[in-house]
Amino acid sequence: MHYRAIFISDLHLGTPGCQADALLDFLKLNTSDYLYLVGDIVDGWQLRRKWYWPQAHNDVVQKLLRKARKGCRVIYVPGNHDEFARGFLDHQFGGIEVVEESVHITADGRKLWVIHGDYFDAVVQQAKWLAYVGDYLYEFTLKLNRYLNNMRGRLGFPYWSLSAYLKHKVKKALNYVTDFENAVAQEAAKHGYQGVVCGHIHRAEIRDVNGVLYCNDGDWVESRSALVEHKDGRLELLFWNAEAKAVEKPKVLKLA
Repeated sequence: MHYRAIFISDLHLGTPGCQADALLDFLKLNTSDYLYLVGDIVDGWQLRRKWYWPQAHNDVVQKLLRKARKGCRVIYVPGNHDEFARGFLDHQFGGIEVVEESVHITADGRKLWVIHGDYFDAVVQQAKWLAYVGDYLYEFTLKLNRYLNNMRGRLGFPYWSLSAYLKHKVKKALNYVTDFENAVAQEAAKHGYQGVVCGHIHRAEIRDVNGVLYCNDGDWVESRSALVEHKDGRLELLFWNAEAKAVEKPKVLKLA
């Protein structure tokens, strides 16, 4: 399938939780004029603690570089886990543009602010040590999740995300998500944008927030999701079914 634009974030290459094989399938079967890498592409936090870089992760990087060589405009907006890349802003590597933020104009003329979103996370900005502790706990949950899904797979059950389930059940986590979405949308409106595309919180979403279109493209650790723009400006969330190698549960919202 060919799209006008594809937005992906939170790949977390360099961690066992990254679903690189599923991502490779998605990138092979879906092309675009624009490809936005919306932060946390490589997990520098985890790589500093322990080196983990299997061939599939290298294949993802090679695939992204190949897309840039073949004419797709690839724009990389670093996040907090790959903040080292912020030292190379306004440079190109293999045709991939590294920028602090970007503006995407849809086919129907709307301006979308493209940011990772960590600047709106009070924990990351004001208490980085707490963010590192949270990262450890998150990795532990993902490790437990892999064991559970191995067992589920043997029993014939589909993939299920323990960490996503816990985040949906904990009231404080839900309040945090709402506060984050509202803060990002409010700042986008202040700068005159009709919408915003971000990542960071690993929760794929398209919704209207006080007249601003809030889009989060999710992640490739749990939700295996991407935001895409069709040639008419229509935006859609795609969730990749790794077992079927196909898109499932699409959610569509036309820019109003």
